[in-house]
This record gives sequence, C-alpha cells and structure tokens, in this order.
Amino acid sequence: MRELCARPNRLISLGEFAEQFGCAKSSLSEDIAILRGVTSRYGRGIVETVNGSAGGVRFLPFYSDEADRAFIGRICTVLRVPERKLPGGFLYIADLLSKPEIMSRMGEIFAKQFYKLSVDVVVTVESMGVPIALMTAQALGVPLITARRNHTAAEGSSVTINYASSSNRMQTMSLSRRLMEKGQRALIIDDFMKGGGTAKGLEELMAEFGVFVSGAGVIFSTSNPEKKRVERYLPLMVLNNSEGCDTGTADIYPASWL
Repeated sequence: MRELCARPNRLISLGEFAEQFGCAKSSLSEDIAILRGVTSRYGRGIVETVNGSAGGVRFLPFYSDEADRAFIGRICTVLRVPERKLPGGFLYIADLLSKPEIMSRMGEIFAKQFYKLSVDVVVTVESMGVPIALMTAQALGVPLITARRNHTAAEGSSVTINYASSSNRMQTMSLSRRLMEKGQRALIIDDFMKGGGTAKGLEELMAEFGVFVSGAGVIFSTSNPEKKRVERYLPLMVLNNSEGCDTGTADIYPASWL
C-alpha cells in the first residue's frame, strides 16, 4: 500500500510488484482485493485495477464526499475569526498554505473532481498558489508548471504575456518554451479568485503554447463580482464580499457543489 500511496494515480504493473516482493503475479490478486475492500470500507481512497498487457493497479487518494464536506467546513470555521479579515475584502491564509497536511487534503479534493479529464500538467503562477497546485499535481500524478511574474535568464527562451488583473492593472507572466508541448491538456490551480484576471491570464498563456485548458480550481473565490473572467472554475470555499455584509467576522462557507 505504501508504494501505491507514494505514486497516486499512476498505473503500476503487477510485474513490478511481483519482482519487488519475489512472488507470482497471480498471487497478488488477493492482496489487491483486500486493499480495495479496506480503502472502500473506511472511505480512504480507491484501489483500481486495469486489465490487459499494459494494465496494472493504481491508487486514487479520494476520501468520501461526506468527509470532503466536513473537512472544508472545519477550515471555514477556522477562517471566521475576526483577526483574519484584511482590508480590501481579503483573508489572512498564509498559515494554512504553509501546512502540508491541509494542502495535501485540498489537493486530493481537486484531484477527485478533475482526474477524469486526464490532464497532462497542473499550471499555476508564483507564488501563493504553488502549495495547493503542487499537492494537486501530486494527487493527479502529473507535473507542476509554474509561470513566473518576471522572466529569468536561467529559464532560456520564454513566452511572456501581458494580462489585466482583477483590479485592471496590467501585469506580466512568463513561461519557458521548454516546459510545455503543443496539444497538452492543462489544469489551472490557484489559491484565490476575485475577478478571475490571473486565471484568464494563464488561459491566454496556455493558448500561446497550443495547450488546452481543461478546467480551473481555486481554494477561495469571492461572491462579488459574480461573473468572473473565466467560465469554468471550481472553488472549495466562497467568501461573501458583498456590500453590507461586514459583521466583524469573515462570511465564508463551503462551495455549493461540495
């Protein structure tokens, strides 16, 4: 089970396990059935087998829907303390982003929603979105690609674009030409979305590489503006930043799809 957990969503051949443990491939079927039953019973993931010469077994680190809702609900409770409210309708979340166990759990929730899209890479922009994007990439078993705010010589030839942020300020993002291949499918993951300017910028950057954006996920989105610059995105939590909602604590709640 340790091998499967260390390589989530990656197909591992039975031959590899047989060689590692010095047993026949046929004897592994019972062990896999036991693992599948335990993970299913306790809602701690899915052990999936693929038949055929190129088949094998893989582990999908997905908790039950009830466990996902409860986890996000607990995070919302933590964030509702008055001390976390910042000017401009923002929340202090840096401490949460620095905790691997929280980011890993959120990454698994995103992976559960997006793994059927068969994305090739997870894409984000430095720097606050990197922890959640990295954990989502880990859960999906794909590489993480990070766009830079400024081009550096160490990256070689790069593509740089200008984009309008949610506050309509012009900003830049840059990505090395060696990191992407035409025809790949990308998943955008970030920490926060207000108007969707950063996600739209990433979509435009991917278009420069001929990469299709399959979807987007963010930890938080704001209720206002209701219409974002991107159409397809999935938030884990929603922050009510409408006028007249200032109660001294953050009005934050799990997204309705959970």
